[in-house]
Formats: sequence, structure tokens, C-alpha cells
Amino acid sequence: MNQNGDDQMPGLRLPKLKPGMYKKIWVGVAAAAVLIYVGSTSFYTVQEQERAAILTFGKYTNESSAGLHFKWPYPIQEVITVPAELTQRIHIGYRQEGEGAVAVDDEAMMITGDENIVSADAVVQWKISNIHDYLYNIDDPDKFLRNSASSSIRAVIGSEKLDYAITDGKTVIQDKVRVLLVDLQKKYNTGIQIIDIKFQDIEPPSGQVEEAFREVTNAREEKNTKINNAKKYENDIIPKARGEAQALLERAEGEKKSRILNAQGDVAQFNAIYAEYTNNKSVTESRLILETLETILPSAKIFITNSNSDTVNYLPLNELMRSTTDSKSAPATVNPPASAAPQGGDAQ
Repeated sequence: MNQNGDDQMPGLRLPKLKPGMYKKIWVGVAAAAVLIYVGSTSFYTVQEQERAAILTFGKYTNESSAGLHFKWPYPIQEVITVPAELTQRIHIGYRQEGEGAVAVDDEAMMITGDENIVSADAVVQWKISNIHDYLYNIDDPDKFLRNSASSSIRAVIGSEKLDYAITDGKTVIQDKVRVLLVDLQKKYNTGIQIIDIKFQDIEPPSGQVEEAFREVTNAREEKNTKINNAKKYENDIIPKARGEAQALLERAEGEKKSRILNAQGDVAQFNAIYAEYTNNKSVTESRLILETLETILPSAKIFITNSNSDTVNYLPLNELMRSTTDSKSAPATVNPPASAAPQGGDAQ
């Protein structure tokens, strides 16, 4: 301690500044702090699954999508980000805890139209469709959506019978609840879009009643399975039978047309031959005889003679047969010697 009572160590002394220098230092520090504050509150980032509502002096004025954006520093402008691009879920009748689920009986238990008790668990998928309505028209969006979903489910199941609700009516009830829930969001302008609602279970309370209804459900499912199998068999057999019947009809029609055309061709051929026959009966008759012989006896050797006398003509058949053995040509026409075959006569 020095003579003046100061606690300063010997050799350490504050630098002597000019008058007014401390004031300038404090002004510079304050200006730097203001600049840092302005810079830190003038830029904001919106994530990919978010959208931002911009408030100017506390009033909603604009909104922005994902990316880096500029705004006036606080308190002139303020930004509120909400997961508007994210599909969210709420559970009705149970809560997810880790990998398991815990039942919430107050939400799950409800009365059906025939005054029975049923337990219904559902999942509601939703998104934020209007940021302004979502922020300012409802205080607690999660609580409002949970209450509106629960009331919609109770309203629909309360008008249906237990047997129908736990068997065939699950899909119909699901659609009715979705329509009612969407109408509630529109009525109160919540800014919430209902994407889908799916029931996990609709079943009676546990115990003997549950076992009885489970047997009924299994019987109905077995019945539906057999009906579906029968329809599948019907849909498989009937088209095949129709196809085979159509093929038979088409083949019969083709055979019919073929026979008609062949008959018409035969008639035309007969008419042509008859026309030639009327012009020259003997020539046509001889030609028809020869063609018929060629058709009936395709491998026969035919020799034609011309004689109208009572004498027997001599034909050198051995020489003729030897001459035609090495060649397969058309049947030969042999004229007998003039001395053996008198002129004129009928073809034999």
C-alpha cells in the first residue's frame, strides 16, 4: 500500500488520458454493442420444414419460407417460426412412450348408439395451412385439435351400433369422422389442415365381451374371405368360358364362309364346264372322261385307240411299257398302224 492509501502495486499505474477521452471510449463501446445487436436481430434463418410469420410492431404483416432473410431489428420487427411444412400427428386414446403405447381410457372409452361401451384409438395427421389463423385464432392448437378429434369420434360412434362399429363399419366411420373434423377446423378458422385420420383399434372393453366379439369378427372375416375367393374363381372361369365360346363361334363362322365360297366356286366351275359342254358335247365329254381317269387312276398308263371295225387292233404294249419305264411323263397317245386301225370310230 502506498502513502496515499491506494491498493495498487508499485510500478502499475493507469495511463493518463486527455480530458473527454473516457467519454469517447464509452460511446464507441455503446455504438459497437448497438451494431452487434442490430446485426444479430436483422437476419434470421427459416429451416426447410418451417415458415416464418413477420410481426411489425406486434402486428402480423408478412410471412417467409425457408432460407436466410433480412428484417428490421427488434422491437420494430419480430419473427415467429412454425413447422408449417411438416406433417404432424396426434394420438387419440393412447400415447406413444418410447417403443410402446400407453392407453388413455378417458379418451378411448365411449358409448355407441345401442348403449354399449367401445374403446377407439386413432391417429390424426395434420399440417398448418394458414399461419395467421394458426397463431391468432386458437390459443393451444394441440389441445384444440385433440378435443375436436375426440368429439368428432364420439359423435360418429355414438350414432352407430357396436356390432357394426367393430366389424364392417370401421372404414365408413373413419370417413365420417374425417369429414366432421375438417368441418370443425373450417368453422373455427384454425389454420389446420386435416390430412387423414386412421383408427388403430375399435373394440369392446377387455374381458368376456371382447372374446365374444372377437369370435364374431373372425367369423365375419372368414365369411368375407370365402366370398372373395368365390368371386375370384368366378372372375377367372367366366372370362375363359366366354373366350372359348367366342372362339368356337368365330371358327364356325369361318367354316361357314369357307363352305359357302367353295360351293360357289364349284357352281361357277360347273356352269363354265356346262357352257363348254353345250358348245361341243363330244369334245367336252371326252375331256371329262380323261380328267376323271387321271384323277381316279393317277399312276395308270392310258393308251387310246381309235377303231370302229369289228377286228381287234394289235397294240405293242410291251414296247410301249418299256419306253415309258424310264420317264415319268404324261400318258402317251398311240395311233395304231393304218392297216390295223381303220379310219373313223368311237373312242374306247
